[in-house]
Amino acid sequence: ALYRLGKLFVTNDAATIIRELEVEHPAAKLLILGSQMQENEIGDATNFVIIFAGALLRAAEDLLRMGLKPTEVAEGYEVALTKALEILPTLSCYEVTNTRDEESVKKAIRTAVMSKQYGHEDYLSDLITKACISILPDKETQFNVDNVRVCKILGSGLHNSQVVNGMVFKRHAESNIIKKDSCKVAIYTCPIDSLQTETKGTVLIKTAEELETFSRGEETQLEKQIKEIADAGVDVVVAGGKFGDLALHYVNKYNMMAVRLMSKWDVRRLARATGATALPKMTPPTSEELGMADSVYVDELGDTEIVVFKVGDNESRVSTIVIRGATDNYMDDIERAVDDGVNVFKGLCKDGHLTPGGGATEIELARQVAAWAETHPGLEQYSINKFAEALEIIPRVLAENSGVKPKEVISKLYAAHSEGNKNMGFDIDGESGEMK
Repeated sequence: ALYRLGKLFVTNDAATIIRELEVEHPAAKLLILGSQMQENEIGDATNFVIIFAGALLRAAEDLLRMGLKPTEVAEGYEVALTKALEILPTLSCYEVTNTRDEESVKKAIRTAVMSKQYGHEDYLSDLITKACISILPDKETQFNVDNVRVCKILGSGLHNSQVVNGMVFKRHAESNIIKKDSCKVAIYTCPIDSLQTETKGTVLIKTAEELETFSRGEETQLEKQIKEIADAGVDVVVAGGKFGDLALHYVNKYNMMAVRLMSKWDVRRLARATGATALPKMTPPTSEELGMADSVYVDELGDTEIVVFKVGDNESRVSTIVIRGATDNYMDDIERAVDDGVNVFKGLCKDGHLTPGGGATEIELARQVAAWAETHPGLEQYSINKFAEALEIIPRVLAENSGVKPKEVISKLYAAHSEGNKNMGFDIDGESGEMK
């Protein structure tokens, strides 16, 4: 997809392509809204929405040409949809009962990653599973997708990617101290600098001595504030604003590490990861407001400096997948695959039932809906049949994309399903038109 700013996207992720298209046509706009809704709700299968909705529209055109009214077509589709949703739960072929079991979760995530990054699915699903399970809250449905972060670092290859329990930032430390172990973290949303007074005051200074004591007074006040922070047991100071030179001098003097984060969202996430409270003013934190980290250190990957906040395996509320790759485009695409994998995990937390892929579910639905249509009197029967036909589009597209004759594949699938093999789908890797 070529973006209007001239930025190039190399991806097969339908959601990304659609997001970058400028579409004016109202019907196409509706399809796009539908796929974006799917992206927000489930985080994957946006392509399915577009292809299936397109097939329904094409089928509707035939029905209108036959002389049906749009309302009749819509009613028929509604009835068919209700029936399909009734049949769907009976087609489940695998269930993830325990979302903390790596092996069973990996099977589910692998299929989602496979559609985006074919060839790397095992390695990536391993990373995603570890990242998700390490931060799974006690109440599983409260799993938050935002708590699995991605940090992309140029250089090396994908297989040097890793999962960090905690957070990784592409920043450097402001202070001279660049490593702290089992440390307490204080987080501020304000700059760490000498306090500017709220009101404008005028000071009349007559002698050089007065000037000296005045500026020294400011210094001592700043030192006092930073000493109080250090006395509260703080090892690492994180700020959402800038560190003043003098303040930095005192931070170094009291042997603390200083990190500045540019984004207020990152400040909040870090507060969540370490269990700290983000303070709006430079006050010494109480023990409840302090966060904990196993280690905070500066590292260098490729030519990128990073600051790593590692939190204990059990306490971490945020995990980060550090992706390595040779180009930004490639890493963006890996990030999209990770995003889909994490969303699948969120889906598993709500309901662990999975249906067979490779067009198996769609063909079985089409078969049962079409059979049910025969029992339905009236004009709706036509549109119910067309709904069933539209479901065939999924195995058809799979066959077309892998260079196999679609009609052959669909008839083979129907044959297998009518013999009772309802989990039989189209195997892209197999010989031409092989079922699996």
